[in-house]
Amino acid sequence: MNLKLRLTIMNFLQFFIWGAWLITIGRYWFENRGWSGTSFGAIFSTMGISALFMPSLMGIVADRWINAERLYGVLHILGAVLLCLLPQAADPNQFFWLILATMLCYMPTISLAITVAYNALKQNGLDVIRDYPPIRVWGTIGFIAALWTTSLLGLEKSPGQFYVAAGAALVLGLYAFTLPPAPPRLGTDTHRSLLDALGLTSFRLLLDRNMAVFFIFAMLLGAALQLTNAYGGTFLGEFEKDPAYADALAVRYPAIIMSISQISETLFILTIPFFLKRFGIKTVMTISMIAWFLRFGLFAYGNPGSGLWMIILSCIVYGMAFDFFNISGSLFVEQQADPKIRASAQGLFMLMTNGIGAVLGSAISGWMIDRFFTDASGAKDWHGIWTTFALYSLAMAVTFVPLFKHRHDPHKVVPVHGATDVGQP
Repeated sequence: MNLKLRLTIMNFLQFFIWGAWLITIGRYWFENRGWSGTSFGAIFSTMGISALFMPSLMGIVADRWINAERLYGVLHILGAVLLCLLPQAADPNQFFWLILATMLCYMPTISLAITVAYNALKQNGLDVIRDYPPIRVWGTIGFIAALWTTSLLGLEKSPGQFYVAAGAALVLGLYAFTLPPAPPRLGTDTHRSLLDALGLTSFRLLLDRNMAVFFIFAMLLGAALQLTNAYGGTFLGEFEKDPAYADALAVRYPAIIMSISQISETLFILTIPFFLKRFGIKTVMTISMIAWFLRFGLFAYGNPGSGLWMIILSCIVYGMAFDFFNISGSLFVEQQADPKIRASAQGLFMLMTNGIGAVLGSAISGWMIDRFFTDASGAKDWHGIWTTFALYSLAMAVTFVPLFKHRHDPHKVVPVHGATDVGQP
């Protein structure tokens, strides 16, 4: 089978697993099980908690002891078992621990999938920046396909959504053992520093000022992503209480409207090679921050009626906001990191974005919304919430431009401290 097709199948299934339940778990929680909103908030925190250490830890394991594709397969098989157990949870506490265990298996597979793909492309003499985005776009298509599958099969409130995800996870786990080998690199070294021995070599990247700034802002952008994941669907759903919008398309089918965001992703991913090679990571990251500003700003003034066009445009802008920091950021890390620490470097990127960024974004925004934007009846001031998030994104862009000093050279990647030149920009 063609290499690109093999990696395409991997990416499609990788995000199909997530899409089968991520957007619809709220309906299962509230409408099927009737559990509280306070407990539900903890469910989304499991993704951030898992990303705090598991991607880095599994990256170290892949760099030192086990082929990345084999570790990837084992984690997905374990995840399939845990997904099947989720509907058996008798109370929110049991569900929390099961979903946490599921996320401990799933979150590191995102960075391991990148490692496997980048390794295979390089081994076959292909250009990662040119050839990876068209492959990665199928991950987003997989997410959309799963979301629509769950919705069209009537599983939005059913435990069946977890069984759909489990089936995909099992298939991917077995399929992973057929992927091109990505063997450990550090295990062959005879002379290793203390950082090597502890598996912390990727943290050397933070010794370079520019890379430290890059990772800090990647963390802040990860917080922005958590904001839209946590509150986007709830924002549209609450219009159901307003008789003027109760029958609006966006209120009756919020998941399908929000899926426009993922459709947009598939288009913007394909533009990444052009933007990265032409303008470089600094410009691309800045564009992402401005796109987040527009994403939240359009939500602030949109509604399911006459303002529906703003909500749709916000979903379209989301594709640029997400891809231009998430996909472009992983490519930048791949360029800057020594091949020997490629997996743990991607794990560090995941730690900052989906770990620290997600946890901080969830915790701080939750406190802020309760403290400043929720009245005594529990109603939320969505205009104020989205306006605040928009200003947060704009502040990021304004401070990032002078602080990040990276100079783009379209012909050469300049290595940073503790890293080597490993590919074309």
